[in-house]
This record gives sequence, structure tokens and C-alpha cells, in this order.
Amino acid sequence: MSDSQTVSTAVAKLYDTYPFPPEPLLDEPPPGYNWRWNWLAAYNFCTGQKPQKQDIRILDAGCGTGVGTEYLVHLNPHASVVGIDLSAGALDVARERCKRSGANRVEFHHLSLYDVAQLSGEFDLINCVGVLHHLDDPIRGIQALASKLAPGGLMHIFVYGELGRWEIQLMQKAIALIQGEKRGDYRDGVQVGRQIFASLPENNRIVKRERERWSLENQRDECFADMYVHPQEIDYNIDTLFELIDASGLEFIGFSNPGFWQLERLLGKAPELMVRAGELSDRQRYRLIELLDPEVTHYEFFLGRLPITKADWSNDDALMAAIAERNPCIDGFPSQCVFNYDYQIVHLSAAELKFLQACEGKKTVAEILRDDVVVQLDLKQVRSLINQQLVMLTPS
Repeated sequence: MSDSQTVSTAVAKLYDTYPFPPEPLLDEPPPGYNWRWNWLAAYNFCTGQKPQKQDIRILDAGCGTGVGTEYLVHLNPHASVVGIDLSAGALDVARERCKRSGANRVEFHHLSLYDVAQLSGEFDLINCVGVLHHLDDPIRGIQALASKLAPGGLMHIFVYGELGRWEIQLMQKAIALIQGEKRGDYRDGVQVGRQIFASLPENNRIVKRERERWSLENQRDECFADMYVHPQEIDYNIDTLFELIDASGLEFIGFSNPGFWQLERLLGKAPELMVRAGELSDRQRYRLIELLDPEVTHYEFFLGRLPITKADWSNDDALMAAIAERNPCIDGFPSQCVFNYDYQIVHLSAAELKFLQACEGKKTVAEILRDDVVVQLDLKQVRSLINQQLVMLTPS
């Protein structure tokens, strides 16, 4: 497909047939958190400091059935949220979802990303997950969104990666071939796809990949259809990803899974190669990493509109004068064993736990360290907690 309206109509038909994501509706706030949807945690990740304001405007661009929208409302109690989507059926589910869980600071619009200019004002946080790669012109889409991002604002994006989705692409093409003229009948496409999987040998590469990565979620037809019979999909590699990013006119802040993009985890045992790789640009290094570890099924990252001030806590005096507060995305606190913002287990020392208990957004680092109740930490240990995203700081 090449005509934007034809593509948009086909995509809307898919999600009217199979509203996505198919998560259950709850009569209470959704469980846990996704730190990327928490303004405080996301801003701290991107800038190294707590944002100055919390009464922000958030846009969920391509909100589907409102799973992310619901989190955006509940995780940001001072924000107003707007959700837009092509599918009227998905929006009906989104409205009901948010109504049932009490997410009442949200409004929905039946709107294409291309037409986002019809919304009034600008947004401090734009969330666009799993949408741009389903447009016939993602560059036009990201430029439309960028035009609505306020100065100092952040955009969180998720798009597919081609290397880790190779088997998915093969199955998509196989289903389309068998469907022939019935392509676009999504219920038929799901039936054809399930019959293919049931018929293929146990040791088939596509079958093995499905069982390793996707089969649990793909028990639901909505997920199977979204993955295997979608009418429009563009998958990226690092080179094409940064073409998209550059076209936005925004600043690339970084991937939200920075650990994956550390070359040391792959070539750390070959110091001579690490030295040679040090001559590469950041983008060349990213490309090298995905070539050596082609499990990349998606890219998740933040962009920002200048001016964005990034904190530097290397100065001891500035660090000591900063107000300290716990990251809101920590699970299991207070305990010496907690889940951090990314649901990774962190083991705290007794001193670190006491320090975190005192980080309530009222005292400076210096005041906390002077408190006789707190077991003393040195600034190196404090910086370690900051680097682990356990502590947010506000400059004095």
C-alpha cells in the first residue's frame, strides 16, 4: 500500500476487528508501573534531575485500547492526558477502560497522527508506542508529532527492529501469499496463520522462534493478528532508525534500555577490539552492537526539544546542596532487596537503605548525611544510587 488514506483505512479496520492491546479492563488502577510513562522517572532518566513542574500535558499518540493511556493518567496525578487513535472501536474500549479504573483526567479523539495539529496547544510528554512503524510515511508522522512537542518536552517512542523480527516477516509474507485476494480479511488471516503453525515441523525455525518469544501472548487472536496479519509495517535498523530520528528535528536523548547498547558486554574480553571500536561514532557503535547481537525486536528511546538542561553532579558542592527524593518507580521499598525502575533486583546495604528512607524531597544530600540516624555514606556511594536511578535530585 502507498496511499495514506488506503493504509489508514486498512489499519483502522484491523483494530476495529481486533482491538489492541487486548488487556483486561479493571475496576481499579493498573498494577505496577512503567517508568517510561511516569513523568518524574522519565525526566530524571533523560536529564539527571527532577522536573520543575508536574502539571503537564501528555499526548498518547496511537493509544489503541488505552492500556498506556490509563497508566499515563494514574502515574502522573497532576497531568492532563489526551489520547488519539485511528480505530473508533479501540477508542471505545479505551474510554471504558479509563472510566472503570478512575482515570478521569483524559480526553480521547478519533484522529490520525498525521492530523495531530488539530489538537490545541503543545505537550510536555508525547508517548508513541508501536505506531510509527504502521504508517505509510513514518517521517511525516514523527514530524507531525514533533510539531506538538513543547520546548523542554520529551517524546517516548517504540518502533520495530528488523533483525529480531526476521521470522515474523517471513510468516507475514507466507500468510499474505496464501490469502491472495482475501488479504485484508483479518479473521481469515489469523485462521490461515494458525493452520500454518499447526502444520509446520516441530524443528522449523519459524515455529521455534514463535515458541521461544511470542506464543504466550499470541494465544490471543488480537496479538496474533497484530503480529502476523498487519496490513502495514516498516521495520528498522540503526541506520534507518536514525534517518527517522534526524527527520524529526529533535534531539536524540538515548535508548531507554542503555545496558543493551554497551559494547563491553559483547567485546569486553577483547580489549584490543574495544580500543579500535572506540574510534567509531555512537551510531556506528550501535550498529555494531545490533549486528553482533541481532535479537533487537524493537527500539525504545527518548527524543527531546531544546532547551533541555542535563544535570552534572560531578561537583561535590552542587551534589551536597541538592534536594534528594526517591525515584517513584521502586517496588518492595522499604527493604534491602528492591526492584528498581526497570524491575531489576537491587540489593541495598543497611546504610543505603537508611539514606533512601531519608530521601523524601525535603532535605539536601548534606542534611541527610549529617543526620546521626543515618549510617554515613560517602559521595561515591551516593552517586552510585543516583546512577542506578534510585534517587532523584533537585538543584538548590
